[in-house]
Amino acid sequence: MQPFPRRSFLVASTTGLAGMAFGRPTVTATAAGNDPATGGTAKSTILFFLCGGASHIDMWDLKPDAPQEYRGPFNPISTTAPGVTLCEHLPLLAGQAQHVALLNSVAGTANTNDHHGGYYHNLTGHAPDPSFVTLGNNRTPFPDDWPFMGSVVASRRPPHGELPNAVTLPHKPSRAPYTRPGQFAARLGVEFDPLYVNGNVEKPLDFHAPALVLEEGIDVARLLDRRQLLASIDAARNEFDHEAKVRTWTRQQERAVSLLSSSRTTAAFDVASEPAELRARYGETVNGMSLLLARRLVEAGVPFVTVFWMENQKLNSKCKSAGGWDTHGNNFNCLKDYLLPEFDRGFSALIEDLSQRGLLDETLLMVTSEMGRKPKIGDPRSGGVSGAGRDHWTHCLTDVLAGGGIRGGQTYGASDRYAEWPDANVVTPGDVSRTVYHAMGIHDLTALDADGRRYNLLEDTEPIMALF
Repeated sequence: MQPFPRRSFLVASTTGLAGMAFGRPTVTATAAGNDPATGGTAKSTILFFLCGGASHIDMWDLKPDAPQEYRGPFNPISTTAPGVTLCEHLPLLAGQAQHVALLNSVAGTANTNDHHGGYYHNLTGHAPDPSFVTLGNNRTPFPDDWPFMGSVVASRRPPHGELPNAVTLPHKPSRAPYTRPGQFAARLGVEFDPLYVNGNVEKPLDFHAPALVLEEGIDVARLLDRRQLLASIDAARNEFDHEAKVRTWTRQQERAVSLLSSSRTTAAFDVASEPAELRARYGETVNGMSLLLARRLVEAGVPFVTVFWMENQKLNSKCKSAGGWDTHGNNFNCLKDYLLPEFDRGFSALIEDLSQRGLLDETLLMVTSEMGRKPKIGDPRSGGVSGAGRDHWTHCLTDVLAGGGIRGGQTYGASDRYAEWPDANVVTPGDVSRTVYHAMGIHDLTALDADGRRYNLLEDTEPIMALF
């Protein structure tokens, strides 16, 4: 088989050919309604994923009456929502709590109790299979994985036309070859993979999509002339070993040409055009500007935007982590001095901004992570109790939802007295994913495999109706 021109391949695909051998889903363009029984009011979702494993017991589900070796030094504070408390180091978010629902009873147990399994469980709604145990960090994304919830949403909406239906920024977790499973369309087909947009810690206003960078000397006009390349590839169809791959390849190229030739694509990524005062409200960090960019993409009509918290490598040694929320050591100082202030400013600004623009009712916000942190303080990898770290803990975590028909100012479910295990109104990541679909009016979760057989994308789950 003749190789494809390298540049056309890079433009046409953002993640590779991993999902091409699988059938397209049955696409239904269900519009969100106002009746909680039939769905929420969300036209778009912004998923804010705190990479590394954010400490539920130190942020959302504080246990002031637990023994010192569990509760830590942080105190809960009152918020604008009666009965809802947050960590004292989230004061700006406390002022937006009337919009927020806390789910303190998410049973996210992964068979590895580690990052790979936690990502997969919380991004797809499916518990990780045994290969996560046998392969560990070498368990790369598989083409027959269950799809990322953003890809499911993307598949259920009509094509945007000028922008992708799913965008992920400011990075793709984690560094190759240890790319986290669960963030791709997988069995749904590569055409529903998110477009990845890269940010930069040192230059937080700069965003670019590597898959949409034209080679030197090629402008948009010349690109359109080069659409003859499509005809050449069509002529080579009989050299493919599967017709479905041909259809997918053509759809990918058409999408790339559409994006590259649209002025709205470039404009949507231009956060520098936002007022300086608003940028300061979000915080001019790569994560704050990613949330601002997410709001711009929602305004432009993108159905699903994911912001994966970008780690700051300067925190590696201070927190015994990769620079993010994986606080194996010095948990409390790292949260108080670095992580919580940046999160508090950015996420509270997003809620406030969407609310002031009249967009919160039609935008679902979700905060999650691959795990919580072990409630008992002291990680052997950082010196035990003296290292003041918290180890991995997938067994209990808190998810946060706002907007999109969610009734704010509430806490749903509860953990036990040590925040170790869900104790009341227990839900799974699958139930949370189903709630996201429900908020967006998506109820048909059937798809077709490569042989035309119908299957369900998320069985044995229910939306959490009490939240609406």
